[in-house]
Amino acid sequence: MKIKTREMSYDEVLKLPRLKHKNPRKPSRLLAAVVRIVCASTLRKIKFSYTTERMELVGKRQPCLILMNHSSFTDMKLAFGIFYPRRMGIVTSVDAMSGILGKLMRLLGCTPTHKYVPDVSLLRDIKYMLKNNKTSVLMYPEAGYSFDGRTTTLPRGLGSLMKMLDVPVVTVITQGAFHRDPLYNMLQIRDVKVSATVKCIATPEEIKEKSVEELDALLDEAFSFDNFAWQRDNKISVDVPFRADGLQRILYKCPHCNTENQMEGKGIHLTCHACGKRWEMDEYGQLAATEGETEYSHIPDWYTWQRACVREEIENGTYLLNTDVDICVQVNLDGVCKIGEGHLTHNLDGFHLTGADGKLDYKQSATLSHTLYSDYYWYEMGDVIGIGDNEFSYFCFPKGNVSVTKARLATEELYKIKRVRRKKDASEKP
Repeated sequence: MKIKTREMSYDEVLKLPRLKHKNPRKPSRLLAAVVRIVCASTLRKIKFSYTTERMELVGKRQPCLILMNHSSFTDMKLAFGIFYPRRMGIVTSVDAMSGILGKLMRLLGCTPTHKYVPDVSLLRDIKYMLKNNKTSVLMYPEAGYSFDGRTTTLPRGLGSLMKMLDVPVVTVITQGAFHRDPLYNMLQIRDVKVSATVKCIATPEEIKEKSVEELDALLDEAFSFDNFAWQRDNKISVDVPFRADGLQRILYKCPHCNTENQMEGKGIHLTCHACGKRWEMDEYGQLAATEGETEYSHIPDWYTWQRACVREEIENGTYLLNTDVDICVQVNLDGVCKIGEGHLTHNLDGFHLTGADGKLDYKQSATLSHTLYSDYYWYEMGDVIGIGDNEFSYFCFPKGNVSVTKARLATEELYKIKRVRRKKDASEKP
């Protein structure tokens, strides 16, 4: 999938019309039927099936909030395979609704939002879809695709949203979708059967009885999964010769020599070019060193170790991302604008992006968001770090050996640290 791009100066971008808010449209039944037909071939190919729990508590025409995990480009097809002909409004990222496709998505009931940016209008849009349009709402609360096959960090406060909406809440957790098309693997499709578990986790009556904290905990439990563990434990074979391609995107740091950004995933091997150590990825997604100790056989354990390393850097004050970048800017749904080169830093205070001969100077606080819009091979352009607000989205493509994964981990750990300090300071005030 690609996105419309234009080369423009930053001055020209500033003159472009901004995205104007529109109330979500009621989904077109005809277009939804077309989409379902288009999805059918993929659903047959992956032998898609799903099980349900407590769904008898949700009326067939009753609007509900559907929260689905985000594993791959296949996810929306799976949603239509499960819920059609139930009418759904769909919360979608601004960049995904660019160009002509965005106009069709509007007709399908999609409404745009900026990832990981506080957006009061989105809350109004969700209520509008449920109450005015009388449709269900499909959301991906993780917003970004899973990197290591586990849950992308969820925002706090979803429990408050559940109380505000007063509708049944349904979760959809997929199995196999991640392995069919993992983000790190450069869009190489694998032959994997996909299934899903669909569950009503709370009715309006049950939501009223629970606190916000209890509802958040309920969602944390629902979104507690490990795709690589599921693959290993169920002996799901992914016996393709390119299964480790791009694995360095997730595993950027060598646990043998501690060097960063010298890893390479190619074929069925992951190699550190700094020390020469090599690991083989078997058909069940597990790693084994070709010589010596296997530090981490389970990819999420390696990822967790990297997170701990980033946390240590933050706590001792040495964390720093400092890189030249190519910059794209988005201000409306007419694609993104390439404005040339710039410079991006990320430190304990947050992000600082400069460019356009000093005309662009954007700072983003470390407390703005609980995670970061970072992505691999974004619209087939390259690995990206996305920052910005509700008016400007800045997509930064680092030059040289820079890990967008580390930037995400650092963003999440910085947010946790700052949040704890803020709570402590508030409690100590007289």
